[in-house]
Amino acid sequence: MLQQIQEFIVNHPFLWSALVIVLIALAVNEVYRLMKGHRPIPATEAVRLMNTDDAVVVDTRSAADYKKNHILNAVHVPMAGIEERAGEITKKTDRTIICYCGIGNVAPQAANKLRRKGYTRVYALKGGINAWQADGLPVTRK
Repeated sequence: MLQQIQEFIVNHPFLWSALVIVLIALAVNEVYRLMKGHRPIPATEAVRLMNTDDAVVVDTRSAADYKKNHILNAVHVPMAGIEERAGEITKKTDRTIICYCGIGNVAPQAANKLRRKGYTRVYALKGGINAWQADGLPVTRK
């Protein structure tokens, strides 16, 4: 097995180099994420925080997407205005806030912006509303 790996490395230096670069990039990304703030939380953890901590849920998607469907009682604050409208989410900077987007790529940015505004318990929903629905959790149009 070790001999096959060595043979692969010798015969395919560009593929091996690409693999090493991708692994390094993933490691750097994870370290950066850990240093920058909280990791996104799964839907089950979000439900727990909603039930035990009375968390405020913030939908950072567009108005059109929000009207199609959203998590029950979610506050709609689009990503573009999250810093200016932070006071509409909650006045208490220690209240639990869960941000979500469509697929989980925008909500961590929103959470970081709210943390910079002084909010201490801000989380992003891993996978966004797509993961929420994939887990069979309810959404509403009201």
